[in-house]
Amino acid sequence: MSEMERKQYIVTMPDGSKWALPVMVIARDRAKNYADEFDGDVERSLAEDTLPLFAEESYEIHDWAANNMNWDEVCDEAEKIEEPEAPDYQEGWVNGHWAVE
Repeated sequence: MSEMERKQYIVTMPDGSKWALPVMVIARDRAKNYADEFDGDVERSLAEDTLPLFAEESYEIHDWAANNMNWDEVCDEAEKIEEPEAPDYQEGWVNGHWAVE
C-alpha cells in the first residue's frame, strides 16, 4: 500500500464530530474528471496528474473535496472517528442566548 493509499482526509463537522475519508476516494473522483486529458484513461490521469498533485500540496486534496464533491457522494465511504463533545448545559444555562416570548 502506497503512502497516498494510507492517507485520510479528516473533516470536523458542525456538531464537532470528526470523519475520515480515504484520500484515494477524492483522488479517483478528480482523476475521473480529468481522464479526457489522458485519452479517457482514469488510471493514467490518477498516476500522472492527480497523485503527484496531491502528494505535492495537501491543500489540493481539500480544495477538490470541498469544491467538487458533496457529502452525500462520500458519506458511505467516510468513517466517524470522533464523537462530538457533550454540550455543557450549565454554561448554556448561565451564558446561552435567551429570550422571553
